[in-house]
Amino acid sequence: MAFGKVLIANRGEIAVRVIRGCQEMGIATVAVYSDVDRPSLAVRMADEAVHIGPAPSAESYLVSGRIIEAARRTGAEAIHPGYGFLSENAAFAQDCADAGIVFIGPSATSIGAMGSKVQARNLAKEAGVPVLPGSDGDLADPVATHGFAASIGYPVLIKADAGGGGKGMRRVDSASELDAALRDASSEAERSFRSGTVYIEKLLERPRHIEVQVLGDQYGHVIHLGERECSIQRRHQKVIEESPSPLLQRYPDLRARMGEAAVRAAKAAGYYNAGTVEFLVGDHGNFYFLEMNTRLQVEHPVTELVTGLDLVHWQLRIAAGERLTLQQKDIQWRGSAIECRLYAEDPEQNFFPSPGRITRWQMPAGPGIRLDSGVYENWTVPMEYDPLLAKLAVWGETRDIAIRRMRRAMKECAVEGITTNIRFFREILADAAFGAGELHTGFIEEWQQRRTPQSPADADRAAQVAAYVAMLQEGKALPAAATTTPGISKWAAAGRAEMLRG
Repeated sequence: MAFGKVLIANRGEIAVRVIRGCQEMGIATVAVYSDVDRPSLAVRMADEAVHIGPAPSAESYLVSGRIIEAARRTGAEAIHPGYGFLSENAAFAQDCADAGIVFIGPSATSIGAMGSKVQARNLAKEAGVPVLPGSDGDLADPVATHGFAASIGYPVLIKADAGGGGKGMRRVDSASELDAALRDASSEAERSFRSGTVYIEKLLERPRHIEVQVLGDQYGHVIHLGERECSIQRRHQKVIEESPSPLLQRYPDLRARMGEAAVRAAKAAGYYNAGTVEFLVGDHGNFYFLEMNTRLQVEHPVTELVTGLDLVHWQLRIAAGERLTLQQKDIQWRGSAIECRLYAEDPEQNFFPSPGRITRWQMPAGPGIRLDSGVYENWTVPMEYDPLLAKLAVWGETRDIAIRRMRRAMKECAVEGITTNIRFFREILADAAFGAGELHTGFIEEWQQRRTPQSPADADRAAQVAAYVAMLQEGKALPAAATTTPGISKWAAAGRAEMLRG
């Protein structure tokens, strides 16, 4: 069966992306919008649009009942959740099923199984997928907790069971730091995810973050579409992604082994639709299960560019009950693709958000260029949401060509009225270590030190800004002192932000 109408329960560039995919398949679309998103590009492009509440996402995009009522009122047969917001909410997926509306994604059971990091680790282990040494989440006994951390060896990482985006995460280098780190991580996790459960995992130093795209139908057939290198991150958030990974280009057998492991993990969760299994990769090609994202990823364009497949089209077809006609042998990878996430943020101020009105918006064009965006000139970037402006992706016959093409594209970018990370990308793309593919999750921090060694005053200022960012991410009001920090005053006046996307 084919859907006649689909509601997109999201905003920004991903809402635009899904609308375009539906239009190409002849499917009518319904956008939803909050007060500040009334003039958004997604609302302009959709066939219909429904207002769902005030700007705070807790009163609009995260209200399951309003989303489902909008689908009922407009006659939408299915809901595409995009990423972030309700996309990995098992209760929402179940609410859709109970309302007789198709959730374009996996089952509520699969989302729940992979939503708990500890449960996901256990499923992966049972499926024969390597995992890092870690606890089972029961950290109630302080003596046992200290004993376990000592047994796997410091440094360790405390992580939120229901977490993501670096929230509820703390590095611990010694036993003397453990109790305070556990307390702080649990408190942050409770505020961010309404669950203070945390667990301990062995910290892998300077790992690569490599993920594998999987695609499965409702009849048990699962394949993988290769890997994406996502090691260039700031505050545990990806900013540059590419496919294939420079590492796996050197070790092609590693792609096959990681792909097979990802498929096993997906099958263990009874997974269907598009999803991503994430791994940390250490020295000598050792890889370890990190988590599974039970949704379409922000960085899916690079996979589409190297495989020639449209993941949104396949999501719609699988959700409609179609069988996956592709076999693993059918998947071919051609060339190299790189994506940069363009944000309204200031890299010189620890990537602090920079909302405001865009007075100039000039984006690149030409061979091998793809732009996924939800903004336009004179659009006001709201302070209530993640400040992602666009995803700029390029394709080239080789990685070197793709890098040169992205550098050319970045020179053509011109955005005024707000601060962006465009200059940051121009410099990273010109870095010799990046060009050589010498990547790891601490790359940006090391690059910043090479670029401009920090003085003690600079380090103190960076720590202050980082603390303000953390407060905003947790929905806390900023202190009065924040108003004296350049570039932060308008955020201090608002006193809150909702950074919900990973």
